[in-house]
Amino acid sequence: MRIDEIATPAYVVDEKKLRSNLEILRKVKDDTGCRILLAQKCFSCFEYYPLIGEYIDGATASGLFEARLGHEEMGRENHVFAPAFKDEDMDELVLICDHIVFNSISQLEHHFEKCKEYGVSVGLRINPMYSTQKDHAIYDPCTPGSRFGVTAETLESLQDEELDRILGMIDGFHFHTLCEQNSDDLYATLMAVEEKFGKYFDRIKWINFGGGHHITREDYDIPLLEKCIRLMTEKYRLKVYLEPGEAVALNAGYFVTTVLDIVENGGIKTLILDGSAACHMPDVLEMPYRPPLKDSGKWGEKPYEYRLSSYTCLAGDIIGDYSFDTEIKVGDRLYFEDMAIYSMVKNNTFNGIPLPDIAGLTENGECRLIRHFSYEDFKGRLS
Repeated sequence: MRIDEIATPAYVVDEKKLRSNLEILRKVKDDTGCRILLAQKCFSCFEYYPLIGEYIDGATASGLFEARLGHEEMGRENHVFAPAFKDEDMDELVLICDHIVFNSISQLEHHFEKCKEYGVSVGLRINPMYSTQKDHAIYDPCTPGSRFGVTAETLESLQDEELDRILGMIDGFHFHTLCEQNSDDLYATLMAVEEKFGKYFDRIKWINFGGGHHITREDYDIPLLEKCIRLMTEKYRLKVYLEPGEAVALNAGYFVTTVLDIVENGGIKTLILDGSAACHMPDVLEMPYRPPLKDSGKWGEKPYEYRLSSYTCLAGDIIGDYSFDTEIKVGDRLYFEDMAIYSMVKNNTFNGIPLPDIAGLTENGECRLIRHFSYEDFKGRLS
């Protein structure tokens, strides 16, 4: 079937664009010798894990279930980081993860012996306290009072014997400070990391640059990224890891919705869709941001103006204000773009709104249904 024939609402993964992104990532790997992992918190459509695993080295997780998914469905290198780990979760994580990164010295000390027993490579998250965020404070781990990572001041406050003991437990450092950013911000951050933590690099084997690298974006400076990688591999002989999420599936998906009704109040016409910001695109309200929509413009840019909303009960479930070249009618379909990322992984069934189907847009332009969700999926999360 074609994309205009699928039932709505639906997430549609563009397989041609996904493969194109993966080819870019593989070239970075081949050019520099770094290792690249899928950040599953962004894109966990495991239907595509075999394909992804052909191009990059594995997956990284933010908790037990993601780690299990990466282990079961990709079966390649498997990493995990979380601000803290439960003992019962660690019992399983050491069996399925190659790297486990700890957020604090206390967590490192608490779980180290179990990791050592099972031969897991242990890392410590560091915080350079160097912020490159501007409008995304909610995603900035370098703010004063941040709960993420060990600062240079914390390490420097340790007695020599204690510092030596802690460094002797770990194989690598991990930092993650970026969000949808170019490599100039990575370079500036890496300079801060080197200044504050470089004196410890001779004690470790690898360094993980975390995620937030928009490597597959058109204006991304890949040569500067590769310069950053080579600084670590050539100057310090460290293995480098990258954990992109968005870069894997950037612009590789659509969210297809149908107009159910059109209402007017105060001169504003609102389209009532079978898709929802609150349920199906939570980042629209969380960041917030206005998602790109095929064949539309900003309010006032085109002759027909509409506010886009949903059939939930939440008054603030507003997707955004758009304009169109032609009048929109009940039954029309709208195609939100760049919807493979942070959508399926964050959706919910508030108001009993069904979860959207998941479909794949093949390279020959056909759509195939990957997963349909039903009432049983809604009920199964409750009791």
